[in-house]
Amino acid sequence: MKRGAVFLDRDGVINAYVYNSEFGTVDSPAHPDEFALLPGSAQAIAELNRMGLPVIVVSNQPGIAKRRFTQALLTAMTEKMHIETRNAGGCLDGVYYCLHHPQSLHPDFRINCSCRKPSPGLLIQAAEELGLDLAKSYMVGDGVTDILAGARAGTTTIFVSPRKCYICDELVKQNARPTLIVSSLLDAVKDIGCMERNTEVPRDHFTLSRCLDSVEGK
Repeated sequence: MKRGAVFLDRDGVINAYVYNSEFGTVDSPAHPDEFALLPGSAQAIAELNRMGLPVIVVSNQPGIAKRRFTQALLTAMTEKMHIETRNAGGCLDGVYYCLHHPQSLHPDFRINCSCRKPSPGLLIQAAEELGLDLAKSYMVGDGVTDILAGARAGTTTIFVSPRKCYICDELVKQNARPTLIVSSLLDAVKDIGCMERNTEVPRDHFTLSRCLDSVEGK
């Protein structure tokens, strides 16, 4: 019998975004020195491991396509993620990246692919390669594209939203209603534990809460 898994977006869920002082923008890290795990994220992954759930990273990473960083730097950031997760007693069972972008500066990556979220291709690929049941799985992310990809793959979707309620407008606009809304990966793991044990999840984590409903009522 196939088992479910937990799919995690990377930036904003596992690791922190970084501030670019030159452009005044916040973006994904482009160098291992910029890559830092969010507090509690490695411990949350370790807890999922203890629950017997495979943990798979599924992330859009167009930095190579945009010439922000190289394949070697992406590999180094991924290795740092593995090492720091292992140091906390956790393990990532797979890492799947979409490297494409339709406006890529690199012609090899300038394609309209089926793996770039909100398409569900990364989740489907991982499920096929690792023998996972998507209907028993969870997608945890901090973006609208994560929720759409998870829903299209048939997973339970969990939206991580620390101080990001402005995204609720876009969630409603895109009809991307996550199953749950939480403030951190640790909270998501607690809720996954409840669902795996068939016990009650806090009611204010459901999208029936005032957060999205108030947006829809505008």
